[in-house]
Amino acid sequence: MIGLLMLCTLTVSAQEKKSGDIDWMQELKSRITINGYMQGGYEYGDKGGQTTSTFNFKRAIFWGRARITDRWSFMFMNNFALSKGVLEFWTDYRVTNDKALTIRIGQFQHPFSLESPLSPVMLELVDITSQAVTNLANGNEPLLGPNFGRDQGIMLLGDLFNDHFHYELAVMNGQGINTNDGNTDKDVILKLEYRPSKEFRIVASGQKGRGHAVSTVAWNPGVAIGDDYRRDRVSFGGEAKIPTLLGRQSTSGGICLRSEFLAGKDGDVSSRGAYLTGSVALGKGIDVIGSADYYDRNTSESGWQQTNVTGGLQYWFYPKCRLQLQYTHSFCGEMMGDDYNRVQAQVQVAF
Repeated sequence: MIGLLMLCTLTVSAQEKKSGDIDWMQELKSRITINGYMQGGYEYGDKGGQTTSTFNFKRAIFWGRARITDRWSFMFMNNFALSKGVLEFWTDYRVTNDKALTIRIGQFQHPFSLESPLSPVMLELVDITSQAVTNLANGNEPLLGPNFGRDQGIMLLGDLFNDHFHYELAVMNGQGINTNDGNTDKDVILKLEYRPSKEFRIVASGQKGRGHAVSTVAWNPGVAIGDDYRRDRVSFGGEAKIPTLLGRQSTSGGICLRSEFLAGKDGDVSSRGAYLTGSVALGKGIDVIGSADYYDRNTSESGWQQTNVTGGLQYWFYPKCRLQLQYTHSFCGEMMGDDYNRVQAQVQVAF
């Protein structure tokens, strides 16, 4: 696939130059961008009265982006730690001279939620996203299976008013990655983002669609495998970043606070959750991490709620490379089982 990126880019470049020799290496250097990262570590837990202890290898992600012309580009991303590792493949075209309108088509990150589209490279938690985001937007939606916050479709996006306002409007299958739609309905997702400054943003998003169930869950017994069911979402949140703290600089920033409320409707069952996650730089690449995360899978019945409280440290030993150590205690409703604890350590290398 990387070879295809190069071939496509160089072919278009050659067509653009009617005469003269082409410096192929310079063309590749200026038009092709390759990035990647790996995350893996160790986890100890005592859930359900049973102790677990395991090393895990979560992500080995590489992606390439080709600037075919000044307005037209192509992207491919793969996770080699997954059996079905293709995460993204899309092309976009900037319609306007400025950034007001771009069209994207393919398989890409859907725009629902503030947290879901953020890169795991910079997110604070080893678990990456909150419970609400994992269940409603990213990761493993119980009725749909793994989707990793991505889907197939078409999207319009752009920045307006000197980049103070950003929008994304997508029409997508609603079935997740690497699979065709399970029904004839399409999901419509809208995100609106206001940026009063570089350090602060407010994000609202919503999704209207119908899912096609590939699994069942205990808290939503009304949806069976093969059913087409109502699948609606709404979120509202904000993020603030203060670059320095007491004159010291961290790779992740001095102070970062992010919070979001999310709600969903799957069939006749409503769910909702919220989180507050933050980091504070202590200097020399060390950050203190903290998070409080609540999610209720069925708001009509008691006992389906869970609250996770996490604290830890991370050390940035090189740009985008870090060591993480975190402790999480989970307070569970009666339907979710006993409270439990986890200790997680992770190393991340990136380029």
